[in-house]
Amino acid sequence: MTETLEGMARALFKSWFVDFDPAHANAESRDPGMPSSVAGLFSASLKGSELGDIPSGWSVRGLEDVVENPRRTVSADEIEPTSPYIGLEHMPRKSIALTQWATAKGLESGKFKHNRGDILFGKLRPYFHKVGIAPVDGVCSTDIVVVTPREERWFGFVLGHMSSDAFVAYADGGSTGTKMPRTSWDEMARYAVPLPPADIAEAFTAVIRPITERILAAIHESNTLAILRDTLLPKLTFGELRVPDAERMAVEAGT
Repeated sequence: MTETLEGMARALFKSWFVDFDPAHANAESRDPGMPSSVAGLFSASLKGSELGDIPSGWSVRGLEDVVENPRRTVSADEIEPTSPYIGLEHMPRKSIALTQWATAKGLESGKFKHNRGDILFGKLRPYFHKVGIAPVDGVCSTDIVVVTPREERWFGFVLGHMSSDAFVAYADGGSTGTKMPRTSWDEMARYAVPLPPADIAEAFTAVIRPITERILAAIHESNTLAILRDTLLPKLTFGELRVPDAERMAVEAGT
């Protein structure tokens, strides 16, 4: 389900902000395949720019215009041992669904604080394409850049760009170091994008937010099931628990 939802989000982003399908449809008087209230936000013409043709009324700007890196640094002794911790090892490649994390117990160096819904980008060896949405409040490795849109309306736009192959290739091209190449927020922030009017970004986020929230909900549902399995299976195996009792506990856990 997560793969399907991610595929939908990527396809919509490409249609709106890479291929500019709604603007092309308007220019050719075709049905853009979306509500007229949304289609009407797009112009009916395109103009030249340093990035190629973009819809009229859009501009070419750096990604930093709509996203920020809060850098919420916390020292090791300020972190609760039970706090969720996300390292690069917990981030899958080419998936915004971060399904794993550890606890902060035993951490000996400072980390970055992140909030649920923040976008995390692995800056060490960026070609690994580790980009995702924080599923919980917690802390993460300093080899992860934590970003958040300057305004909620830009969330979908920012997520779409930062998780794209084009952005990862750009970040990798600007990384420094031979054996352990790293990119930087300063480099990432300069990434040039065709910036739409804010109402288009807002309309896109209205579509994308429910998709990402469903992905996050699925992560937590899966973790709940895994905990329940690990708790009940040994008891069932050794006869310490009867099946009806296990079923009751599963219902109480909301599964």
